[in-house]
Amino acid sequence: MPPEPFSLLMTVYDGDREEYVRDAFRSAVCDQTLRPDQVVLVQDGPVGPALAACLDGLVASSPVEVTLVRLERNGGLGPALDAGLQAARHDIVARMDADDVAMPHRFQAQVPLVRAGADLVGAGLLEFGADTTDIVGRRTPPSDPADIARYSRLHDPFNHPTVVYRRSAVIAAGGYGDLPLMEDYWLFVRMIAGGARMVNVAEPLVYYRVGDGAYERRGGRALLRSELRLQREMRREGFITGPQYWRNVVVRGGYRFVPTAIRRPFYRRIVAPYGARRNRSRSGTVPADDPDPTAEKDPYVPRHARPEPYIPRDL
Repeated sequence: MPPEPFSLLMTVYDGDREEYVRDAFRSAVCDQTLRPDQVVLVQDGPVGPALAACLDGLVASSPVEVTLVRLERNGGLGPALDAGLQAARHDIVARMDADDVAMPHRFQAQVPLVRAGADLVGAGLLEFGADTTDIVGRRTPPSDPADIARYSRLHDPFNHPTVVYRRSAVIAAGGYGDLPLMEDYWLFVRMIAGGARMVNVAEPLVYYRVGDGAYERRGGRALLRSELRLQREMRREGFITGPQYWRNVVVRGGYRFVPTAIRRPFYRRIVAPYGARRNRSRSGTVPADDPDPTAEKDPYVPRHARPEPYIPRDL
């Protein structure tokens, strides 16, 4: 019996750069050791001629089937992803952002976990600047389901650009919906509350682009409005308690207004490595006298970039 097939879901809008879209597509399709069986490419509203030509070229040259979904207007990420899910022919769906780069073994590491029974599988990621050799940060999510559920009361427990999930589980939770800038967190909360089987692969499997303005976009009034709406929804659904609601409003709401010069190091120092701290604590590998348990002990080299081990030939 052949292994269960899966679809890749990407969305593109007019603000995306064609060279980034091309690199993202190729890394998630052409360069994968386990290729998707279908690509759903959602064009979220009108795009310029250069990006339109890029999309047409990717469709024409793709080694796997591509379903191009063109939406008449730009409705935002949540509605675009819901439209893409409707076009997916397979129940296993992998997400990919249009400006990131997937490591070649990404789907080989994640898809078997969904085939084996998980509803939602995330992974770690490496933040990069100019190119994928310019690593500026690392996000390690909590791996244990109990830690994921606990963490989700205050933070998004999954790196959205890395997730692979059951389409049926996402639809059962109501899909992404339209909560701008928080649609993924709200979806994951509803999946967790509904009993979805979930796990994170701590290993980084995606290079996440953090160009100019990446941390600036994590603040401001628009994001604060979405943040407050998210917290109200979580409280209304009984996912968080009253005290947790007020804690989140103060901590997460305040985070949106601190200067970027403070927000960036706070996120990289405290939030991003939470999973690494928790995972090491569970495995018993953090010494009690470790002066800095949040720090990565050695520079991380992705699996695909490591030198091949030397194997001597028989004489």
